[in-house]
Amino acid sequence: MTEFDFGQSALRTIELETQAVAELRGHIDEQFSRACRQILKCTGRVIVSGMGKSGHMGKKIAATLVSTGTPAFFMHPGEASHGDLGMLTRDDLLIAISYSGNSPELLTLLPLIKRLGVPMISMTGAPESVLAQAADAHLSIAVEREACPLALAPTSSATVTTVLGDALAIALLEARGFTAEDFAFSHPGGSLGRKLLLRVSDVMHSKDELPVVAKHDTLARALLEMTTKGFGMTTVAEDSGELAGIFTDGDLRRSIDRGVDIHSAQMHEIMNHSPTTVTPDTLAAEALNLMETRKITALVITGDKRIPTGVVHMHDLLRAGVI
Repeated sequence: MTEFDFGQSALRTIELETQAVAELRGHIDEQFSRACRQILKCTGRVIVSGMGKSGHMGKKIAATLVSTGTPAFFMHPGEASHGDLGMLTRDDLLIAISYSGNSPELLTLLPLIKRLGVPMISMTGAPESVLAQAADAHLSIAVEREACPLALAPTSSATVTTVLGDALAIALLEARGFTAEDFAFSHPGGSLGRKLLLRVSDVMHSKDELPVVAKHDTLARALLEMTTKGFGMTTVAEDSGELAGIFTDGDLRRSIDRGVDIHSAQMHEIMNHSPTTVTPDTLAAEALNLMETRKITALVITGDKRIPTGVVHMHDLLRAGVI
């Protein structure tokens, strides 16, 4: 028995599926725009349905729609004939997926769908099929050739269906002006939620934990405050309470190099007059990016009239799981 070339088989599959996806460009036409407009007009949910592999692709498409701002769920067409069609209301829209366009389980539902007046978008590889002709908008998932050498297993067509579903979801996302914060509310768990939902105010140190000295205090007083609070820095405040500057471990080293007397030097003489600050509403991920860009380990949080209200250290963001 000769050794089978697994790598060559894999490369052939990848090439065929890549070609099928490239050919999908020619299917993005007025029907695609019509489908998007139909979904945007929908006041209910988008119900995705399909049998077999089309059903698996449908579940993925429904999940992508949900996470990108389009309320959706998957309905099994076989179960729909036995009670699950009750999920469908007159305000909803149906996306029916069938490569042949003649899946019996979906065709059985057509009279009821039409009776309800529910708009339908079909995704098929056969524009002359019953499902395609009955739809308000038809999205073509036709492929020249399946990657399966027997032309039996849905391979290239399954990939094209998934990609077209992604194209639909992203077009809708952009049309709606869906934001990263909107996305986070659908993904509150795990590191993604922490990155997108967590704000500086959720992790900052404030009140008695905030290191602060007056601008006329001595360097010795500032060193005591820095040591006590443990952030490697202190804010420096005007007599009015506004932020005048900050003083960090780096500023201390530079002051020592210049021969500054720690007992007589006042903070306004040696502080950084232009500190990097953020507001309490700043996203933690944004604050972390700012720290990395500026090569600093702490940020001062200011409120109204530049009054320092807190400080956040990079370690706080690490503990919160922002990275």
